[in-house]
Amino acid sequence: MILQINGWPGVGKLTVGRIIAKELGGRLLDNHTIYNPAFALTEFRRLAFYDTVRAVRDVAFQRAAEIPNSIPIVMTNAYADTDWGNENWDAIVQLARKRGADLFLVILDCSLEENIRRAQFTDRENLGKLRDPSAIAEMRSGRTLLSRDADHLLFIDNTSVPPAACAKQIISWVHTCLERT
Repeated sequence: MILQINGWPGVGKLTVGRIIAKELGGRLLDNHTIYNPAFALTEFRRLAFYDTVRAVRDVAFQRAAEIPNSIPIVMTNAYADTDWGNENWDAIVQLARKRGADLFLVILDCSLEENIRRAQFTDRENLGKLRDPSAIAEMRSGRTLLSRDADHLLFIDNTSVPPAACAKQIISWVHTCLERT
């Protein structure tokens, strides 16, 4: 299975994803694993940036396709309904189909105020993550997170839900979905 956690920067995707991957005995492939080489070596939003992300993504997804389907892959990202978001989401859907795996999609969200508060955590800066409140607010306004083409879909508002409880809710949902199939 592939479990994709999609949400705005700072909502807690990586924290929750780490817990889930550990609990399920899976592999975690977070968005910064794929994006960081492009951030380090190119100018953001230039052609070289996108080409670098594509190249790293393609290699990572090739390796992910080789992992036995019995090993869950937990992925995180912030894909909105844009050309870039759709291109990357299509690659995830293709990866799931190539693995013959169910695609579980969790849309993780919290209130704007909580999102901005979380984005200010200093560990985010050390990881090269977005911390600018105005950029987060702008990103959230007028855009919709992608939620199409998944075999299973769950929306979670984790505004007042601790990461461990959120992860537990997602794992319970995954098990329920698997029992039905």
